[in-house]
Amino acid sequence: MPNIKSSIRSVKTDAERRAANGPVKATLRTAARKVIAVAAEGNKEEAQASFVSASGLLDKAARKGIVHKNAAARKKSRLAKKVNALK
Repeated sequence: MPNIKSSIRSVKTDAERRAANGPVKATLRTAARKVIAVAAEGNKEEAQASFVSASGLLDKAARKGIVHKNAAARKKSRLAKKVNALK
C-alpha cells in the first residue's frame, strides 16, 4: 500500500475503474466467442448478425477508452475475416 496521498487515491480509483471495465470486457469476449462459434457451424447469416453486434460493442468500448482503438480494430478485422471466409 502506498504512503503518498495521491498514490493512495490513484489505487482507489484504479480499483473502481477496473471493477467498472471488467464486465464490459467480459461482454466483448463473449460476443467474440459467439461469432467464432457460429462461424464454425457455417451459418453465414447468423454469423454476420452476431458480427455486427460484436463490432458495435467493440466500437463503443473503444470510444469509452475501455479498449484501445487499434485493439478494437484488430479484433473486428479478425472476426470479419472469419465471417467472410464462410460461403
